[in-house]
Amino acid sequence: MNVKDDLNPAVASILEAARDRPGGEEVLSVAARSLPAALADAAADGRVPIIAEVKPTSPTTEGHRASDPVELAEEMVAGGAAALSVLTEPAHFGGSTADLRRVREAVSVPVLRKDFLLRESHLDAVPADLVLLIARFVDDLDGLVQAARERGMEPLIEAHTTAELERAIDAGAEVVGINNRDLARLEVDLDTFERVAREAPEDLTLIAESGISSTEDAARMRQAGADGLLVGSAIMNGDVRVNTERLTRPEEDLEV
Repeated sequence: MNVKDDLNPAVASILEAARDRPGGEEVLSVAARSLPAALADAAADGRVPIIAEVKPTSPTTEGHRASDPVELAEEMVAGGAAALSVLTEPAHFGGSTADLRRVREAVSVPVLRKDFLLRESHLDAVPADLVLLIARFVDDLDGLVQAARERGMEPLIEAHTTAELERAIDAGAEVVGINNRDLARLEVDLDTFERVAREAPEDLTLIAESGISSTEDAARMRQAGADGLLVGSAIMNGDVRVNTERLTRPEEDLEV
């Protein structure tokens, strides 16, 4: 899609690098773990249904975290994360497909591959339970959704507007992430989820993404209809942590 002109330069650079990145050489076949089931199980257990993100760095954070991704992932799951998201974009997020492979082998929860995937061969770089497809950036969304499912992986289609939500639904989405961050400006507004989620069919699994940094934020997104919460920087920075029943600040014990 021709969205380059109105994009933040960092995002435009990420997309340019993604276009040139090679994919896998063989078509994958994955026995995927179910994200909707994992989120439902967490909620039934009284846990906040969190997808905790392993993210070494990003254009909106400072520095690079050198922690072992497998150790981080195991701590997150032990703390109660229902699922994990692993960044595999190398140039701007410091991720790798090798990290995702190691994490998925070490845990039993669903693992989302978070990356800028633009063509079918990108799906074959590493097995994952879910793959992120950003509606704004994918030309052949229908084709990539079908290709992901043919490999056994569930597409998590990301939308930021109601128009993108409609495009995701038309492509057959079952899991939709509503990103509170405007990727054109990298600005975050939690109103985004509330506004877009109102237009979503009840049978969609909805994930609130970006800007969730407190128990109040988490409760707000759940009240607005989020089946799961994708939390990255707040956990990686140590601002909040996952435990078996709550999203907490390190110095507090706050219930959601």
